[in-house]
Amino acid sequence: MKPDTMRRIDRWIGVPICFIFSIFTSIQRLFGFRKIKKGFKPRKMLFLELSEMGSTILAYPAMKKAKQLFNAEIFFMIFKENDQSVKVLDIIPKKNIITIRSKSFFLLALDTLAALWKIRSLKIDTIVDLELFSRFTSILSYLSGAKAISGFYKYHMEGLYRGNFLTHKVQYNPHYHISRSFMSLVHALGADVRELPLLKQHIPSDMISAKVKSSAEQKSSMLKKLKNEHNHITSNSKIVLFNPNASELLPIRRWPIAYYQQLAKNILSLKDTFIVITGVASEKPDAQAICNHVQDDRCIDFTGKTNLRELVDLYNVSKVLITNDSGPAHFASLTDIEIFVFFGPETPKLYKPLSKNCHGLYADFACSPCVSAFNHRKTSCTNARCLKAIQVKGVFDQVKKGLAK
Repeated sequence: MKPDTMRRIDRWIGVPICFIFSIFTSIQRLFGFRKIKKGFKPRKMLFLELSEMGSTILAYPAMKKAKQLFNAEIFFMIFKENDQSVKVLDIIPKKNIITIRSKSFFLLALDTLAALWKIRSLKIDTIVDLELFSRFTSILSYLSGAKAISGFYKYHMEGLYRGNFLTHKVQYNPHYHISRSFMSLVHALGADVRELPLLKQHIPSDMISAKVKSSAEQKSSMLKKLKNEHNHITSNSKIVLFNPNASELLPIRRWPIAYYQQLAKNILSLKDTFIVITGVASEKPDAQAICNHVQDDRCIDFTGKTNLRELVDLYNVSKVLITNDSGPAHFASLTDIEIFVFFGPETPKLYKPLSKNCHGLYADFACSPCVSAFNHRKTSCTNARCLKAIQVKGVFDQVKKGLAK
């Protein structure tokens, strides 16, 4: 389904369902049900993050902390199209990943019922709902039968209404990096639920401690694939990756293609440097537009030629990634590659990848960020001047420094 269709369903159907379930919850609590008993400790925890692949990576510190604090068995639920983002982390067993297909309303409904059956069969006692605005995951949390549900609650804020059946109500902080907000959901499970709002605790900024290494064989295999595209590529070549795309959920995050074209020309003026353009097969038109503009065989269209694991191998043999604010930037943070990410509709303060080698490129306009949890990440902007203000020359100067490292 298209993102806007899912937004409309989530709003017009999700809000009344959340309201009805909230009434049921209030009645149940009057009779002593759906209350957390003193000394409760999670044993089986399910993390819910359906639609954003990059957010899966940003949730890694929270999942790791959950294991440390509670020694619980960890599960993860995500849309089937995005499940590779969980598998690449290698923190959750494949059998503990629950997926839902979202290509049609029928598949979504069918898989949701199957997922709820599985959650109840597994006797999962704790839900950590990582979604900021989705009523769908909030409803899943309620129907899961879990004793504890930790999620973001609106308190006195307008918008962000997701019902009133959380047991651990964490106030969403729009000034905290999202990875710290995810971490607060886990810490809240050990806090006194009578303290409002949660979480009354400082959360440190953690870098991604997980690094996905590529073996010598995997690196060799990737270099061989690149060499098939251009026989002058060697292990000493300076490979610069372009990701000129962003998910259909928020396409306005794209730096202009014309800027990528000019940057490609500048980069190819450097000796023994190659540009490899990544993406899924459907993103080939943008890659072709860049290649056709520069007219240089060292600019390689690599769209549709890697799976997610191979993409990580590609990061491990490359020097620099230049990307829009999207999933690849976060997957690259699992490696040591230099990352340059364009921000505008979003802000690096909240969504910068967790890597010491990441550089957020941001014009810091007064209207930016224009998408957030408070507007369902939907903007009225039709002209992303905040991204156009990030000029090619400045980016090229920074990329040269990255290549020199």
